[in-house]
Amino acid sequence: MNVRRRSSAAALAAIAVIGAAAAPAAAADPSSAPSASAPSEPSGLYGTADPRYDGVWRQSLALLAQKTVGVVPSSKAVDWLTGQQCDNGAFAPFRADPSKACDAKTMADTNNTAAAVQALWAVGGRGDVVESALTWLKSVQNKDGGWGYTPGGPSDANSTSLVIGALTVTGTGPEQVRKDGKSPYDALLAFALPCAEDKGSGAFAFQPDEDGKLLANADATAAGVLGALGEGLVTEAGEKTDDAACTDAEKPTREQAAANGAAHLADAVAEDGHLKSALGGSADQPDYGNTADAVVALAAQGGVEKAAEPLAWLEKNAAKWAERSGPAAYAQLIFAAHATGTDPRAFGGTDLVAELNATGPGPQGAEARDTATASDQADEKDEKKDESGFGLWWFVGVCLVLGIGIGFLLSGRNKKRQP
Repeated sequence: MNVRRRSSAAALAAIAVIGAAAAPAAAADPSSAPSASAPSEPSGLYGTADPRYDGVWRQSLALLAQKTVGVVPSSKAVDWLTGQQCDNGAFAPFRADPSKACDAKTMADTNNTAAAVQALWAVGGRGDVVESALTWLKSVQNKDGGWGYTPGGPSDANSTSLVIGALTVTGTGPEQVRKDGKSPYDALLAFALPCAEDKGSGAFAFQPDEDGKLLANADATAAGVLGALGEGLVTEAGEKTDDAACTDAEKPTREQAAANGAAHLADAVAEDGHLKSALGGSADQPDYGNTADAVVALAAQGGVEKAAEPLAWLEKNAAKWAERSGPAAYAQLIFAAHATGTDPRAFGGTDLVAELNATGPGPQGAEARDTATASDQADEKDEKKDESGFGLWWFVGVCLVLGIGIGFLLSGRNKKRQP
């Protein structure tokens, strides 16, 4: 993630968000965000936290997760997302007044746009919106073939992988989308670390550091594995493979880079069953978001068995995290369940689907009744903790530069559907 603020206050605030629900790969400059107080809950939006920094992100994940488990989202929720699109096809994290045209101050980005593409393609009936968004994404491709968070920003593994997913699920071959002869895969593989590295063997870096060195990052590795496989935000398990081991090659194929990244993730979760995050000398903490990403990446690359240990840890420990974090976290766990063939309605004793449905407008059909019940139960609790994007995901940039990773959802193998 690109860092816009490097103050000690930002670093301290970032500690508070470690392990929160996944947010886009980089964050907009906080100075560009609306200065007004947090808006009231917009009709149709999932979650009750301030949407200024993650409204489109959490909405996209919520809709996509619902469709993944066979729930028909509320038309009001779909309309909310489509209404966020700018005339040029791009999406920003949140537009308080969609009737007002986007201008130079509107912080449109590739991550929210690519996520919205995948969600709206899945729900169907929004082909014009999807096509416009894809056209914009192609127009801001970098000369190395990749994408940064903001148009014109340097390419990074997370943003490039997320756009690869948007291209793939809509039937647009990423290898055919080129700039100056470079494809998205050319850019992505440039972030893969060689196996000879003492730390981070086979991992992906988010971006080169200031000295041009690639540093392993769990967030970018989960993203890179799925991007290299050509996957989107929802995936099923791949074919079972032998235990992965990092294998060097002068120019690794996409498949080999994905296998190397999966081997790195498998080693990282082997000791405790989960990934960890820390900041500025603080004690290691479980990284729920990146662990869920690792489950999806491991399953997609090498089959369900490769993801068994971190999946079991999530089933045992992630319910409270998702309750605190909201729609995006529930969606992330649903993606992990789907990738491993696990029932999301009985995920360690939690019905992830009902809990997700209860964070927004009731879905269409029979699921709406279940949502009403879950919502009534939630109202009886003394206090509903902050949901979704924790209102300040621009601090995530601090975490990524320090090699922490907050958990970025990337998965794949969406079955193609006509919009």
